[in-house]
Amino acid sequence: MTMNRRDFVKTTGAVAAVSAFGFPHIARAQGKKVVIVGGGTGGATAAKYIKMADDSIDVTIVEPNKEYYTCYMSNEVLSGARKLESIRHGYDGLKAMGINVVFEKATAIDPEKKVVKTESGQELAFDRAVVAPGVSMLYDKIEGYSKEAAEKMPHAWKAGEQTKILRSQLEAMDDGGVVVIAAPPNPFRCPPGPYERASQIAMYLKEAKPKSKVLILDSKQKFSKQGLFTQGWERLYGFGTEDSLIEWQPGPDAAVVAVDPSTMTVTTSFGDEVKGAVVNVIPPQAAGQIALDAGLADDSGWCPVDKKTFESTLHKGIHVIGDACIATAMPKSGYSANSQGKVAAAAVVALLNDKEPGIPAYVNTCYSIIGKDYGISVAAVYRLSEDGSTIAGVEGAGGLTPSDAPDFALKREVQYAYSWYNNIVSDIFS
Repeated sequence: MTMNRRDFVKTTGAVAAVSAFGFPHIARAQGKKVVIVGGGTGGATAAKYIKMADDSIDVTIVEPNKEYYTCYMSNEVLSGARKLESIRHGYDGLKAMGINVVFEKATAIDPEKKVVKTESGQELAFDRAVVAPGVSMLYDKIEGYSKEAAEKMPHAWKAGEQTKILRSQLEAMDDGGVVVIAAPPNPFRCPPGPYERASQIAMYLKEAKPKSKVLILDSKQKFSKQGLFTQGWERLYGFGTEDSLIEWQPGPDAAVVAVDPSTMTVTTSFGDEVKGAVVNVIPPQAAGQIALDAGLADDSGWCPVDKKTFESTLHKGIHVIGDACIATAMPKSGYSANSQGKVAAAAVVALLNDKEPGIPAYVNTCYSIIGKDYGISVAAVYRLSEDGSTIAGVEGAGGLTPSDAPDFALKREVQYAYSWYNNIVSDIFS
């Protein structure tokens, strides 16, 4: 790395604060309306930064939930390291800025009439829309799995009630039980997430139920930050030994293709049947349902966008950000969504004021807490290619936690993770 990690944190913090190419308060766009579908990380960020840049723009968020639970840091709820309430956030800060928040489900987006329709029948007109719908769970890709089955075999890939169910199951499990995690195929929300989850559950089991173990059944042969994870598992949980608290079975033979909630068993693509005391099934994913229904996704199930502005290449005037969009090298993460929300906000404000959007830069940082006082991270700065077709990492910027990092540095990574979390949620919701 040519930039040390402390300097990188400072740099990305500054970039996050001004969204890559600044937020000067520009000429007012009289009578302009922006409707944002989805009040999660990406949508709430876009709303805030549009309003900050031009407070004459009428900004409305359409979001069915009055409280938002962040997926990032939700794995700590499973280990008992934090309370569910600590990842819950409301919209009072955004409302105080003059942003309208409609607590309803968006049922349709009409790109021709430029209207967002809600469950109650409201029709919200827009000059530009930002769609940040997160992901939809493709339950039908796994035989026997469904939204109803997820009450017994939770995915917990949307934080909140599902997180609570999975934590309760872990607490109720007898010592000696097996926790099965079915990891999804690429692409999916939060690439390191299943493996941090295994780590956090193992941390809980080590203290409370040491005869138990976590079994990861994977559809993939490799995963994000794999070397750092397995190194941490070896140090903390005996990975690779007969007494390991974590076992990882790589794909493709270990992919979970069927489940039976009544017997708490899963079937792999190889034909093995595996029974778990707790079964966490993370299914394949696609863009959030409203994006699919609105025709914003292509055959891949994800939404193609102009990488400079995040405007849909299928429906002009609609910008798609966060997990739902195709952002080439950028992972589907909370920080990516935050960064994309700022880039899209700047583009929307410029376009509504008949200005040419600037050339953006993008950032991502992802922390994973493997155990008590043991954190790892990956960080990157991205830039737009000259032809505008891709978002690629900037060589020499960011990097991984060194594999030879001393204990004090691994402990510091955990504190960096907590600081990052506090900063990003304040940036979004305050």
